[in-house]
Amino acid sequence: MIKNFDIIIVGGGAAGFFTAINIAEKNPKLKIAILERGKEVLSKVRVSGGGRCNVTHACFEPNELVKFYPRGEKELRGPFHQFCSGDTIEWFEKHGVELKIEEDGRMFPVSNSSQTIIDCFLKATEKLGIKVLTGQSVQSIFKKENHWKIDTQSDNFAAEKLVMATGSNPKIWEMLQEHGHAIVSPVPSLFTFNIKDSRIKELPGVAAQVTVNVKDTKLESTGPLLITHWGMSGPAILKLSAWGARILHDKNYQFTIFVNWLNDVDFEDAEKTLKDLKQEHAKKAVSKKSPFDFPNRLWESLVLASGIDAETKWADLSKNQLQNLTLQLTKAEFKVNGKSTFKEEFVTAGGIDLKEINFKTMESKIHQNLYFAGEIVNIDAITGGFNFQNAWTSGFILANNI
Repeated sequence: MIKNFDIIIVGGGAAGFFTAINIAEKNPKLKIAILERGKEVLSKVRVSGGGRCNVTHACFEPNELVKFYPRGEKELRGPFHQFCSGDTIEWFEKHGVELKIEEDGRMFPVSNSSQTIIDCFLKATEKLGIKVLTGQSVQSIFKKENHWKIDTQSDNFAAEKLVMATGSNPKIWEMLQEHGHAIVSPVPSLFTFNIKDSRIKELPGVAAQVTVNVKDTKLESTGPLLITHWGMSGPAILKLSAWGARILHDKNYQFTIFVNWLNDVDFEDAEKTLKDLKQEHAKKAVSKKSPFDFPNRLWESLVLASGIDAETKWADLSKNQLQNLTLQLTKAEFKVNGKSTFKEEFVTAGGIDLKEINFKTMESKIHQNLYFAGEIVNIDAITGGFNFQNAWTSGFILANNI
């Protein structure tokens, strides 16, 4: 027996729920169902932001906000003028969830728990009579006259309008490809770098404000870098992985980076500072105390890597040693050999080709009454609440149009 609905939303994640709730609030007469393949809905929301759910980012200017999206910058400008981070805050407040801004601009529920967001969505779907059906793995999608037919492992559904909010799901992409949509092949984004190097081996947990470049590319990033047991992480590295998602994939994750531990200080200025220190601290051991704004342990490691032993005094530094140290500080070379997923934040670059979507409505340009929300399209952002903002914005615009 076919189960009929006005709108079927495939995908019980952030984008799917936000879309469903906004449609139902604007038109309560519509019969809406969310189909989720897993046993649980909103599982990515649960683990995001370390279980606190990084709902959005405190960047309230659309033209600034788009700059955080390696893919989708141009396309999101219009949508963000319709629904931006400020609107997200207001929406959640209206639904009983207060958000707070952290120092780095990330925004979380005041409760510090992703469960608050999940409860908010579940309460709203229940109140609005939206059917939430789990264990519904979509096997086929086809269009019949002016209806969409959706078959899952256990049921058959029909709806006038179909919303795809399945995130990075290769099986669904394949089905949409059969319907004439082009898929930009998926590659990982937001990953950490695997680096085995004696300079950082004993320094897990050490962080510094740096500039990082990838050798033989234009890729550059600044921000905090965190040394880990397997290499390097932190915003500076994650940003580089997002902007370089395709380039680094093509290099098979084997490449060289240069780290400037002094962030924006160049070789000449650093060398001059070291020469001044040589005069001022002539009798002190070079390795003992970091004269720069990063931890002593890191300083000591870079001093030793420059061929200066632990007891050498500033006065005894040779010209060669001074230059080596300047290089270690401003252009330390590290070989990257592979990547690791960053926490549970698995983000993919790739998806439905952006040229095939009308960003005023989020409707497919190929099929009428087929819509897309969230990460199923070739849009992704750096870490900090931006991927969720794309989910809220696309869901809102889509709901408005429907």
